[in-house]
Amino acid sequence: MSLTISLTAADLRHDLEDLESAEDFLCYFDIPFEPAIVQVNRLQILQRYHDYLEGHQQNGGELVYSAYRALLERAYEDFVHSDACTEKVMRVHQKASGIARVALGSIGRARS
Repeated sequence: MSLTISLTAADLRHDLEDLESAEDFLCYFDIPFEPAIVQVNRLQILQRYHDYLEGHQQNGGELVYSAYRALLERAYEDFVHSDACTEKVMRVHQKASGIARVALGSIGRARS
């Protein structure tokens, strides 16, 4: 049996404002999870979720309940089958593996 949630965008945004932890988000979207996985990776899961939401919006995707849920489930699953060091979500893991990001505005000729 599939549960269909019908919320307005404003209702959904309001509900999400009250959520604080990865566990809150997973419970809100009724996604089964292993507490041990979330305990170790909570910040990485939320960052990956944020990245997925941002990418979804940039590609013109509509952010409705089902999209929010699917993207959170995907972010969580990334850490069920992998770990923070492998996924390199956080900047500290990116730096440790030699990945560096430079803002486009900081690239230019040196001034004499």
